[in-house]
Amino acid sequence: MEIVGFTPGSAAFGGALIGAGAVLLMALNGRVAGVSGIVAGVLAPLRGEAGEDFAWRLAFIAGLALAPLIARFATGEPVAIAAAHPAWMMAIGGLFVGYGTRLGSGCTSGHGVCGVARLSKRSIAATITFMATAIVTVFIVNRVMGF
Repeated sequence: MEIVGFTPGSAAFGGALIGAGAVLLMALNGRVAGVSGIVAGVLAPLRGEAGEDFAWRLAFIAGLALAPLIARFATGEPVAIAAAHPAWMMAIGGLFVGYGTRLGSGCTSGHGVCGVARLSKRSIAATITFMATAIVTVFIVNRVMGF
């Protein structure tokens, strides 16, 4: 079976950048690079709560959103984005992921990258749980439902 679009070099480089970003955020700001928690902090003022560390959180999210534009500028190549499933399915998946991050007190970046690196038993258990759930979900959506 051929894995279409798999480029190990760029995947390794991207992983190294994510790791470096997580290390720098912890070293310079004393914060875990958990995207769901960072987004929750940006949205806190909308809920009438104090927006603790709003500026750096907003800059972090803006960097995530602007990264494809920066990559295009740096390389001169358009960034290809392909959706394997319909938008409605991805929106429903996004709602489930959002609910899961609140239920699990974190996301793949917080638990999977930062927590596992710190050998947190809670993060290791969470990462095993969401990876197993993702594998089962992909199997059901692709093989059982035929999407």
